[in-house]
Amino acid sequence: MPLGLIEPTQRRDSIGEVVCVPAQSFLSFFPDCCRFISYTFCGNTILNSKLIGATLIVAGTSIGAGMLALPIAVANIGFWPAMILMALIWSLSGYTALLLTEANLRTGKGLNFHKMVGNILGPVGQVLCSASFLALLYALTAAYLTGGASLIGVKAQALLDIKLESTTSTLIFACTLGLVAAFGVKYVDLLTRGLFTLKMVALMILVALLVPKTEVANLQFALSYFDGSLWMAALPLIFTSFGFHVCIPPLVKYLDGDLKQIRMAFLLGSGLPLLCYSLWLLAVMGPLGAEQLKLLAQGDGLANLVGAMTELTGSGRIGTLVTLFADLALVTSFVGVTLSLYEYLKELRGGEVGRVGNWLVTFAPPLVLALAMPKGFIAVLGFAAIPLAVLIVFLPVAMALKSREASQGYQVAGGKGAMALATVAGGLIVIAQLL
Repeated sequence: MPLGLIEPTQRRDSIGEVVCVPAQSFLSFFPDCCRFISYTFCGNTILNSKLIGATLIVAGTSIGAGMLALPIAVANIGFWPAMILMALIWSLSGYTALLLTEANLRTGKGLNFHKMVGNILGPVGQVLCSASFLALLYALTAAYLTGGASLIGVKAQALLDIKLESTTSTLIFACTLGLVAAFGVKYVDLLTRGLFTLKMVALMILVALLVPKTEVANLQFALSYFDGSLWMAALPLIFTSFGFHVCIPPLVKYLDGDLKQIRMAFLLGSGLPLLCYSLWLLAVMGPLGAEQLKLLAQGDGLANLVGAMTELTGSGRIGTLVTLFADLALVTSFVGVTLSLYEYLKELRGGEVGRVGNWLVTFAPPLVLALAMPKGFIAVLGFAAIPLAVLIVFLPVAMALKSREASQGYQVAGGKGAMALATVAGGLIVIAQLL
């Protein structure tokens, strides 16, 4: 998920959970293109704006700043093993999304995540859900604070010849962009609509410019790539890049419970991030190679990666585009996640504190973590995989198992065997992060 939780357009329900609505302004840039793709792939199945909007919501919720760290996270296993892992995680994500859809249809079409868990698993399930949701948002906020601080430090050095301490740059990032969350969803909506579109355009331009610089030798297998421990180490961050499940309940309602359209929205919406991540890995790993990426991972991996890509292009303008893309990826993800956290905490506290108090509760814990781990962008993103596994693997499996005992209706194919495999996969992701 990381994961821009409020991209491109979302609002909040009565308990502070994310409710997604179609990104009409985003669609307005590409209406003919979207209709053409819809017709080409699906005939008359999805020739409607609802499904196009739902597809883009799934994609926008998945694609976040975590993709910046993907090349470094998978450097030890190489390009092709990374592609295999992403395909497996994509399959797991799609399967558990259907399990959540099944649970949502059984409890009431469009019932929000919190109430859905409570109806099936009771108060204990709700507590686990809320705790995991908060842990996920706090971890993502801390990760984006460290990433944003890193890029601010690079800019201060390059433009002003000033070397900022990590503490200073972290506080600057938190106290500027962090204020956006206090202004509410209306302003975040306006900000993320344009920035998300610009981010995707920048990504496509970068891919077009960098892929021709690919060296085939950088994409070949090596014996070291078959080390299982290296594959395990890459799992958590890849997993966090495919979390769109928070939007499933409102999307089920928005698509009127039409399973054919829901499945198509999940397929196309999660397939777009898979395509973007694959192109991004090709654009970075092809020219740079795994060995150079391993060296970049030492120290401030994000800043080193941006610097290496800027140098690789040999062009000041292209270097500016690289930096712009990194900035947009961080900003759109950060404002979306922090708004989600700010609003959720406001609901939990029942409006007992004002904006200042709620802002402090929102940012103090992740700020402490970011200051303690100034170079922890990748590490903290990896930690986010633990609460995310609870939310989008363990809880959906538990709800499906329990709800099938009590009622009939739509069931995802695969039975208990598939759910057991999903549970094992979720367990491996958690273990990989803890090792």
